[in-house]
Amino acid sequence: MSFVDRLKLDLPVVQAPMAGVSTPLLAACVSEAGGLGSIGVGAVDAGAAQAMIAELRERTRRPFNVNLFVHQPATPDPAREAAWLAWLAPLFAEFGASPPTALREIYKSFADDPHMLAMLLEVAPPVVSFHFGLPGRDVIEALRARGVYTMATATSLDEAQRIAAAGIDAVVAQGIEAGGHRGVFDPEVPDNALGTVALTRLLVRATSLPVVAAGGIMDGAGIAAALDLGAVAAQLGTAFIACPESAASDAYRAALAGEGGYHTVLTSLISGRPARALANRFTALGEQRSGCRPPDYPIAYDAGKALHAAAVAKGEHGFGAYWAGQGAPLARAMPAAALVRTLGEELAACRR
Repeated sequence: MSFVDRLKLDLPVVQAPMAGVSTPLLAACVSEAGGLGSIGVGAVDAGAAQAMIAELRERTRRPFNVNLFVHQPATPDPAREAAWLAWLAPLFAEFGASPPTALREIYKSFADDPHMLAMLLEVAPPVVSFHFGLPGRDVIEALRARGVYTMATATSLDEAQRIAAAGIDAVVAQGIEAGGHRGVFDPEVPDNALGTVALTRLLVRATSLPVVAAGGIMDGAGIAAALDLGAVAAQLGTAFIACPESAASDAYRAALAGEGGYHTVLTSLISGRPARALANRFTALGEQRSGCRPPDYPIAYDAGKALHAAAVAKGEHGFGAYWAGQGAPLARAMPAAALVRTLGEELAACRR
């Protein structure tokens, strides 16, 4: 059975999970319109995740995707964290604030969260996807026993082969163009930085898994190109940020429509892991770092969020984690259902 048929999709379109930006309303609107809506729960606990899934199920009876972070737990390093806070201190001072006295690991990895697993096995969402790595094979088999379809992000052939060996159902080929966090399993290993076209074609040729192409895809022509490469669907994230159903702030939306959209940057400064963001004051700090290294993800994110909050309190929005892909200038502000319909019309036009 094909990916589209298995998930009862009208269109080969997956809305990227985008933790903190995707909402149950956004995901439901995409699913109702015939795509696969997604929510990201990597930044919340099991109780909040269960509430999001319940809301989604109230809004749609169609399949949807729940995405989890499976990063290696951070290694606390008080000296490194203190040095990072000292480096950021002048920026906090600019906004009349002091940096935190200590940093926390604000997101728990799914690999270390039995409560999240128990909740997922109880509610059995139609699709569960993984970012930053993989859970144990016993977890994957337990989800499969509950009828859950699984997907995982790969940025390289090696990661895709590990995904296939683990028994995952489909792989998301995340090209370097993609917005948000790179799904690399180990951020300390050199990144081959493969683009969406090369990576998608490589995984289609070298694995037997259904491949969902992700990165820089913003319209029907991009979806058609992904399908021509052998992908079973295209995953779009940045394309949905401007939808009114997303949780993006007004400042985020303005930045997406501004000059920063033409100059997205891969940075580890904000969270401690490489992620593509709209160019702003935070991303520009990379030119001034002078060897100072951020703490592990997500400990560094605690500092980044605190700095953003201090800046916003004084009316400065240049320190937000405004994740976006290289296709940002192609974003269109319209309701999610209308966007999915438009994508379908554009795809159909490419097939005539």
